Amino acid sequence: MTEITIRGAGIFGLSVAWVCCQRGARVQVIDPHGPAAGSSGGIVGALAPHVPENWNSKKAFQLESLLMAEEFWADIAAVGGKNPGYSRSGRLQPIADPAARALAERRAGTARDLWHVHATWEVIPAPQGDWQPNSPDGHLIRDTLSAHLHPRQACDALVAALRSHGVEVVPEAADKGAVLWATGVAGLEALNLGRPRSVGNGVKGQAALLRYDAAGAPQLFASGVHVIPHLDGTVAIGSTSERDYDDPASTDAQLDDVVAAARAAVPALKSAPVIARWAGVRPRARSRAPMLGTWPERAGHFIANGGFKIGFGMAPKVAHVMADLLLDGIDAIPDGFRVEDSL
Repeated sequence: MTEITIRGAGIFGLSVAWVCCQRGARVQVIDPHGPAAGSSGGIVGALAPHVPENWNSKKAFQLESLLMAEEFWADIAAVGGKNPGYSRSGRLQPIADPAARALAERRAGTARDLWHVHATWEVIPAPQGDWQPNSPDGHLIRDTLSAHLHPRQACDALVAALRSHGVEVVPEAADKGAVLWATGVAGLEALNLGRPRSVGNGVKGQAALLRYDAAGAPQLFASGVHVIPHLDGTVAIGSTSERDYDDPASTDAQLDDVVAAARAAVPALKSAPVIARWAGVRPRARSRAPMLGTWPERAGHFIANGGFKIGFGMAPKVAHVMADLLLDGIDAIPDGFRVEDSL
């Protein structure tokens, strides 16, 4: 039986561990801070596609991963008995003016070419009702590819599913077999040491949780803000992107501005109370794509990092690609995602 050590119990580490377990490997997961202690313990969880145009390997990889997500999370929930909060209920976006509407309608055509029958992108008249963003043009973009989950609940569901295979997240242990480093910002900082240019860096984000029950409704994206109607009767609002910060875990007036923008864009949230505030630092690789593959200077060691804002959406495909590499030596990592692309 192949032995695998996963260092890091965020979304990439837990997901790769899960797929390796499914394939019969003996897996141990090590994280001194516990599961989802970093940015994977957030509250937003938008699984939203890039615009369907200017197609590249990153967008193709993301499309495959988003289409894998429903079965991926259903299996995890069934095995571990915990709900990750996954829902593919689509997304609505406002349209500013007739020119923006014409662009959105052209993108509907490219979506048909690129997404095929799997999902649609279309322009619709703005319906009546509270749960929609204000749209100056009177129309909305609706796509059926977007989904969402609750990040903390998703990580809890993965931990429970791994436990059913006898795998616990432990603070420390000796490495056994191949070693995958999925250690987020700390991992990027370690890779930066001694290199002439940065491999990646941490970008702080702040988000808020509001008490408003729109469970089952589509997520919204307006004024640069994600509005996520979680299945537990809360709505997540996020997020900021901050390169410069003193306290990675503090929230401040920047989050107040995000909440205000969401309330202005979505009338239903005008009086919804804020019940939680969150801040964390997300790992962004220099390539801006997930950084996957072998660690060049360390034989038998591998890296999965750089999820940044799309880590949860990329996780199902990342997990299978890295399991292929770790267990079978199959390298299916696309160009632009390789570790050396960020070195």
